[in-house]
Amino acid sequence: MVTIFADRMENSKKSFIREILKVTQQPEIISFAGGLPNPALFPAEELAAAAAKVMSEDASNVLQYSTTEGYLPLREFIAQRYLEKSGLKIDPSEILITNGSQQSLDLIGKVFLNKGDRVVIESPGYLGAIQSFSIFEPEFREVPLMDDGIDIDALDNTLEESDAKLFYTVPTFQNPSGVTYSQEKREATARVLDKHGVVCVEDNAYGELRFAGEDVPTIRNYLENTILMGSFSKIIAPGLRLGWICANKDIMERLLVVKQAADLHSNYLSQRIICQYLMDNDIDSHISRIKGAYGSRRDYMVNMMSRYFPEGISYTKPEGGMFVWVTLPEGVSSMDLFDLAIKENVAFVPGSPFYTIEGAGSNTLRLNYSNSDPDDIEEGIKRLAACMEKLSC
Repeated sequence: MVTIFADRMENSKKSFIREILKVTQQPEIISFAGGLPNPALFPAEELAAAAAKVMSEDASNVLQYSTTEGYLPLREFIAQRYLEKSGLKIDPSEILITNGSQQSLDLIGKVFLNKGDRVVIESPGYLGAIQSFSIFEPEFREVPLMDDGIDIDALDNTLEESDAKLFYTVPTFQNPSGVTYSQEKREATARVLDKHGVVCVEDNAYGELRFAGEDVPTIRNYLENTILMGSFSKIIAPGLRLGWICANKDIMERLLVVKQAADLHSNYLSQRIICQYLMDNDIDSHISRIKGAYGSRRDYMVNMMSRYFPEGISYTKPEGGMFVWVTLPEGVSSMDLFDLAIKENVAFVPGSPFYTIEGAGSNTLRLNYSNSDPDDIEEGIKRLAACMEKLSC
């Protein structure tokens, strides 16, 4: 039978996490599955005031079509923040406002990837990037993460053996592992990528959410051939669907072409509301509240895991972000654990979808702590521990 669908759809799958989240909508389920910011920390009143101000003062412009690049004052704010936080001198013309990080990945894929091109990713890697890039039918090459970042020797060897175009990384509070690259690993990563002439795609969606340890420079600080990605979803609200790409002029010209083809421009009303919010409020004070809340939740989850989990279970202790990565003993399946846990009304994300190699990560799982209160964290971890005992972990 002749199919009417494009060949690329043969290997394109639904997001595993999105499918799990459908199950977790039931109120009785304690969910550690989604990478969800805590809604109690959304600046709802401030955003409402910003929206009212924008609409009352400039509705005729706010509701009109806008430029592809995005609202200039918002791009200027982002550029200034890069200078203040990272010492990066970035011109606003090097910034493109997108409909969240997921669209940023899609646009980057359109600009760079032909079928069969090689993309190097972390192992485990961000599922959203794997799904987005998969549409363009590349060949993935996985490089393992260590406690302080990517395995540099393995990265060098992989790039020596593979004519890769892109290296995609979440070097700060990585999704799913929570791992953060050390400064030494960032410098070494930059050297290896520069040696092989590979473009670095540095996704920094969680970089503002540090609640322990010391800030470290971006990879872009060491490697000019780096595309930076950012998002307002984790520091303001995901429902506004705004993020950005920072790239040099040559890349930006091509990004603008594919952005125009995709949707002309990102939601202009959202851009104006966020910009007004940023002008009228102290974003650093707001981020401090988020970091305090997430830090206490991480501490509580890790303490409960230490108290209730059986011996032989290991897990990361991230200094920021939203996730803990759990490794079960060899031979114990996190999918089997999920099946048991969901019957006890607890949900998480099994680790396998964060790998592109069949069968990899079968004994791993990701837990989110940002969107649960302490009582749910303790009860959920207790139930999960009981399910682990049943699997003889």
